[in-house]
Amino acid sequence: MVYKILHIARDVRIAIDENKTSEQLIADEDIDTLSLNDIVRSKIVEAVRRVVTEAPTHLLDGGQPFGDAIFWRSKCSGWTLLPEDFMRLLIFKMSDWERPVYEPITAADPQYQLQFSRYKGLRGNPQKPVVAIVSRAEGRALELFSCKDATATVEQAVYIPLPRVDCDGGIEIPERCYMSVVYQAASLVLATIGQGDLSSMMSDLSKQLLV
Repeated sequence: MVYKILHIARDVRIAIDENKTSEQLIADEDIDTLSLNDIVRSKIVEAVRRVVTEAPTHLLDGGQPFGDAIFWRSKCSGWTLLPEDFMRLLIFKMSDWERPVYEPITAADPQYQLQFSRYKGLRGNPQKPVVAIVSRAEGRALELFSCKDATATVEQAVYIPLPRVDCDGGIEIPERCYMSVVYQAASLVLATIGQGDLSSMMSDLSKQLLV
């Protein structure tokens, strides 16, 4: 769902006002370089990125398709390039896999080296597939392990792109993550203006909503 930056900023200010202590929060005129409203708006994209990166899959929606081309290699494994704005994998499934993959591994994961083992039982397979996000000379890629043969096609491939503000001043946020984003943005704002304790409290509130 697309939310207007101005509306999000309003909700962030409300969250800060409702949770501040009896002591006066730092006033706009006490901030040398930016007004408080400008600071709030500047933190929204980062707040969305943090929340959507950490949120459990069942709270996420939307996303963009990818995986138009699969490049095959030995042992029926392959890879596909990731879009430049890739942030998080939502789901990936090849046509001959019995189940999709929601959580990729990385090249640093001990399980990654097993995908190149000569022993078939240690590698990913159609019954228990594995995908890894790695860096290649061509760019970031999703490697898949593995299929029955090279005739398999991509059945599902959806990712969440990096958040950005569109030309109309809106930003896409999963509806069930909205209030978590508001509290996370408030936390970032409060940290910026030196309200460390209140910032930590807002961060905790944000995380509590991601269940």
